[in-house]
Amino acid sequence: MITLWHNPRCSKSRQTLALIEEAGTPVTLRKYLEDAPTLAELEQAQRALDLPVIEMLRPSEKRFKELGLTRGDDAGTLLAAAAANPILIERPIVFKDNRAVIGRPPEAVKELL
Repeated sequence: MITLWHNPRCSKSRQTLALIEEAGTPVTLRKYLEDAPTLAELEQAQRALDLPVIEMLRPSEKRFKELGLTRGDDAGTLLAAAAANPILIERPIVFKDNRAVIGRPPEAVKELL
């Protein structure tokens, strides 16, 4: 089973969903802007992605700057900001078992299919 943290307004998120559906893989959608991940879920996502926290965020997002965040902030600060402001989370994130990928480019999802 695939879980997709999805923003239907994002073209990359829609393209990633299309690739999953074309593969015939069952998918659960989580509209993360409406159903924000908890801090614990974000920590788990970071472990599954096996990336630095900053790489799972959108530092060019206006809200990132409004909060006074920087790329050099510690992981705890960045994750707490993302939990309180899910718009900061890079999209889409695709989960399968204990692994995850960011769907940028959308074809990255193929390693989980």
